[in-house]
Amino acid sequence: MITAEPVPQLPIDQFGHEPFWITLIKVVAVFAFLMLMTIFMITFERKLIARMQFRLGPNRHGPNGWFQSIADAIKLPFKEEVIPKMADKVVFALAPVIAAFPSFLALAVTPFGPTVNMFGYRVALQVTDLPVAVLWVLVCSSMGVYGIVLAGWASNSTYSLLGGLRSAAQMISYEVAMGLSFVAVFLYAGSLSTSQIVSAQDKVWYAFILLPSFIIYVISAVGETNRIPFDLPEAEGELVGGYHTEYTSLKFGMFFLAEYVNMVGVSSLAITLFLGGWHAPFGLGNLLPWIDQGYWGLLWFFVKIMAFMFFFVWLRGTLPRLRYDQLMRLGWKVLVPINLAWILVVSGVQTFANASNTSPLQRLVIIGAVVLVILLVVLFWPSGKKKDEAAAKAAAVEPEQPVYPVPPMDLVVPPSPRLARTAAVTEKSGKA
Repeated sequence: MITAEPVPQLPIDQFGHEPFWITLIKVVAVFAFLMLMTIFMITFERKLIARMQFRLGPNRHGPNGWFQSIADAIKLPFKEEVIPKMADKVVFALAPVIAAFPSFLALAVTPFGPTVNMFGYRVALQVTDLPVAVLWVLVCSSMGVYGIVLAGWASNSTYSLLGGLRSAAQMISYEVAMGLSFVAVFLYAGSLSTSQIVSAQDKVWYAFILLPSFIIYVISAVGETNRIPFDLPEAEGELVGGYHTEYTSLKFGMFFLAEYVNMVGVSSLAITLFLGGWHAPFGLGNLLPWIDQGYWGLLWFFVKIMAFMFFFVWLRGTLPRLRYDQLMRLGWKVLVPINLAWILVVSGVQTFANASNTSPLQRLVIIGAVVLVILLVVLFWPSGKKKDEAAAKAAAVEPEQPVYPVPPMDLVVPPSPRLARTAAVTEKSGKA
């Protein structure tokens, strides 16, 4: 099954022509990978955060507590299911499915490895590919929020409804920034196909060439997955549990499944678009070509996935939750304008490079110089200190009249009529 010679990449129009049973194997493998990653990540996150906070995590079930998630997965379906009396029962039941199902579909176009020889067939280690595969992933990630919104509405609960509304506003804000961060990748790769974008990064990863796009995507991905510091749809300190407050049993478990599968999905997309996909890290594939061939790509892809999962957990154990106005301000006033300006820079450099036939290294130098100039302008731009000093002096002068109305010092508050009535009633009852 593993060959020493590299297998040529499978063209897009050849996907889906392998036997049905091979496609079924790939589908089952992706589904099993996502389920196992969810079970593993729940325990991994609890133990890692416990280590960060100098306490014990799960340590009862299995060796050193590593079977805790398996115990929870067996327990949840058998717990009592409670449905609110005034809930919309049909939508209430469908919402967890709508939240979880699109997360699985997004992984269908993710390349987990190169093209290999499998049982005598030339097979790509991804379920399928499309000319607009990245747009397919965006569609799936956008559909998942419908489950959260419907869950908040169908529960007929104030806390759940507020959580669903927050998730909708958050998705709109950060989906725009996420989509704009892909434009620079499309300009460089010249394609929206995931397999072709990975092939274009065999020498240099786009995370180095397009660093602002990568940073904006990572921030947007954390917002898309509703993870700390962007977990306002849940916000247990103010909304009890947000959109899934009224859910129990298996339906509650499906929301957990959707969250962790979505984490794997956005991490896989980041790896595909910016971190070379299944290629070996640190340019090892150029030094040792054999580690970039065959099933070795699965190993490198898994290592990068785990690095992103650690990053998600690290954020949860480190950062506090943002306020809602800070969340919106970051999305609309910071990420979107910076992304638009960066797209103009990249498109201008790309147009100049195509006109002058420059090398990729020269393009990287040009982009670096442009970014350096922008940073210098931002850092040394006059900040209006004179206006601030004048405003401070004006504020320091004590005004002649009070800014806010102040009651007179000799104010006498008249007695309350209620006290007189109460005294009269008491006096009558005493005489009686």
